[in-house]
Amino acid sequence: MSQSHRIDVKLGGGQIDRTKTLRFTFDGVPYQGHPGDTLASALLANGVRLMGRSFKYHRPRGPISAGSEEPNALVELRSGGRQEPNTRATVAELFDGLEANSQNRWPSLRFDAMGINDKLSTFFAAGFYYKTFMWPKSFWEKLYEPIIRRAAGLGSVTRQEDPDEYDKGFLHCDLLVIGAGPAGLMAALTAGRAGKRVILADEDFRMGGRLNAETFAVGQTAGADWAGATVAELSSMPNVRLMTRTTVIGAFDHGIYGAVERVSDHLLVPAKGKPRQVLWRIYTGRAILAGGAIERPIAFENNDRPGIMLAGALRAYANRWGVKAGERIAVFTNNDDGLRTAADLQGRGVDVVAVIDSREGGDLLPGIRHLRGAEVIDTSGKLNLKSITVRQANGQSETIAVDALGVSGGWNPNVNVHSHQRSRPAYDASIAAFVPGQDGPPGLSVAGAAAGAFSTHAALRTGRDAAIAALDLGTAPDLPQAEDAPTRVTPLWFVHHGKGRAWIDQQNDVTVKDVKLAHQENFTSVEHLKRYTTLGMATDQGKTGNVIGLAVMAELTGRSIPETGTTIYRPPYTPVALGTLAGRSRGKEFKPFRLTPSHHWASEQGAVFVEVGNWLRTQWVPKTGETEWRQSVDREVLATRKSVGICDVTTLGKIDIQGTDAGAFLDRVYANTFSSLAVG
Repeated sequence: MSQSHRIDVKLGGGQIDRTKTLRFTFDGVPYQGHPGDTLASALLANGVRLMGRSFKYHRPRGPISAGSEEPNALVELRSGGRQEPNTRATVAELFDGLEANSQNRWPSLRFDAMGINDKLSTFFAAGFYYKTFMWPKSFWEKLYEPIIRRAAGLGSVTRQEDPDEYDKGFLHCDLLVIGAGPAGLMAALTAGRAGKRVILADEDFRMGGRLNAETFAVGQTAGADWAGATVAELSSMPNVRLMTRTTVIGAFDHGIYGAVERVSDHLLVPAKGKPRQVLWRIYTGRAILAGGAIERPIAFENNDRPGIMLAGALRAYANRWGVKAGERIAVFTNNDDGLRTAADLQGRGVDVVAVIDSREGGDLLPGIRHLRGAEVIDTSGKLNLKSITVRQANGQSETIAVDALGVSGGWNPNVNVHSHQRSRPAYDASIAAFVPGQDGPPGLSVAGAAAGAFSTHAALRTGRDAAIAALDLGTAPDLPQAEDAPTRVTPLWFVHHGKGRAWIDQQNDVTVKDVKLAHQENFTSVEHLKRYTTLGMATDQGKTGNVIGLAVMAELTGRSIPETGTTIYRPPYTPVALGTLAGRSRGKEFKPFRLTPSHHWASEQGAVFVEVGNWLRTQWVPKTGETEWRQSVDREVLATRKSVGICDVTTLGKIDIQGTDAGAFLDRVYANTFSSLAVG
């Protein structure tokens, strides 16, 4: 209840409302948070880092990110008919009365009996299911299939009916902007001021993107404040529609985009008459992808312990939510962005004990120990990180006591939506990452970090220019001053050390060893690698691990990363609930009914109907005193034989086939022979 890991408000209160307190539970234990928190930030503020278990080995896991790319902190929200499994705690907006539970564990999160799988990992290496479940044949139905069914999945599904409603809708605009970071805000502002119909959609409940997680200024004000002022101006424009809590899930044909708006997910119960979620079909002439970039980790032994996170996530929790992930924090980086995390944490009063920089050069931060040319080679701790082992440039090893570690291996442009029509990204060696290719969806351009432009100034500039080019605008608004630091990264994908396991895909427990085994068994194609190891097949769809896996395979095969290739992405961008896809099509609304001319009369007589295709056809009409269907049917048959009956055969539709080959055609589609049937 103490929120022991909140940063002192004097050192940075973040963008939460500390004047109000929200109460929630996690695994039945009560905690407190504030408006503006996510479930993950509130749990971290209360010193809780263990939030889940991995799929295959049931290893203890905590969050590694602060966004929708999160592979570890998956929880079940609510209970009863509203129970929602596999929700990312990093994007679940906190509300008063929120009930959350961990999943994929038994009997508890701290002690999971299925953790024995980790001890038996030798038998569960990549591809073990292909080799194990083939023989003996008789074992399949009696042993293998029941075991697989029990082990499948992460969360549980309620058996109760969902009491909430879901809806679908249609929107039209001149320009759809996907993402409301600096690039997206500038693009929307440019088009909005020109009088164009604009839709700005962002998956977060607060627009601004990384500006909300940083400390640098835009113009003469803080980046988050500039974002707030820009959003306020956009909201005043009648031609601009702002859609927070809205994820664009796919780019489809003819300029159509799918988007899921989480209308009521931040409420205990949806307001009367309001849906929980809406699936929008957006028709647009042009679109700009400004989805930012996703930080990638570095693989090293035991890099999956709770407390090891992406460096940018540590910075976001500190700056946006006023949370320190630990008391003694280190940063392991191969680029300048990791140094920014260390500096920001230090400025928030957090004890940063060391920066482990794999590069020989790099800037030094005053008051922080900087180990150049060093690498983290191992960690210790079971349910929480206790220490890291560092191999220094001279080859000597040192153990450093820390309870949190930020890791930055560089940033990957968020190319997913641009790849939804089979466009393959291109490799950019200057940022050691893939950028959108040349053959993306028609009418879709890319701006900001999603295009590989990582500085704030570059994001603002490319956002403005993309809007001007997309809509053929003549004027260009001035840009506010912003940081324009170059990207300096020296690729380090994984640390070569020992025989331990280094994790790439943390949800599916894919390690560097698994990629090596795939190479050894000749599954070197990126598509084969994905399926043989399950790399990138988790709910994050490879957002955090794919590029590292490709880099490991490239090294093993002696090829470059571009030569190794990359898989492509398909919709949806993030998981979508089946209820959202169904919308109102449930129960009697699942499919339309066709009614015969006699339907209303038969209904008034109390008829029992049967579905015949889309038709409702009368089966029988019970009379008073008849207790079973046979009594009604017998009475109707006898009455018809003795006098007369009426049968509405509207449901027996006819197809009129004419022409000289009608008989031969019917021979091909019907059981009987028609070609020899005489006329008449």
